[in-house]
Amino acid sequence: MSVRHLSTAAATAVLAVLASAAPAAAQVAVAAESDEGQGRGPATAAAALALIGVVLGGLALARKLGGARWPLVSAVVSVAGIVIGAVALAGSDGVGSGSGRGGAIVALVLGVAGLALGGLALARARRAVSA
Repeated sequence: MSVRHLSTAAATAVLAVLASAAPAAAQVAVAAESDEGQGRGPATAAAALALIGVVLGGLALARKLGGARWPLVSAVVSVAGIVIGAVALAGSDGVGSGSGRGGAIVALVLGVAGLALGGLALARARRAVSA
């Protein structure tokens, strides 16, 4: 599989996760009011997306991944983690209640870090192309 196809597949997967996770996160937020411990799923998914964004951003910044698309993929995945983490945080009760507040906070922190790394790598890639 070429890098072009891989980046297209990654972008499609991110969009699919965003399209399916937002309604699920809203449904879990409503269910969390009546049943404790149901909010961990969206928070865990958000943390996983944000962690993938950090890893991709770090690899792109270290120039281990070729091409100028990987910093952008890192930024998109990180933003997805931030959005899903914010939805999970809005529907949570408190840390230690099983509603996913801790995971959502971790997702927000990792998402911001991944977005910063992706932005730095994107700036470096643009400077390299223009120079």
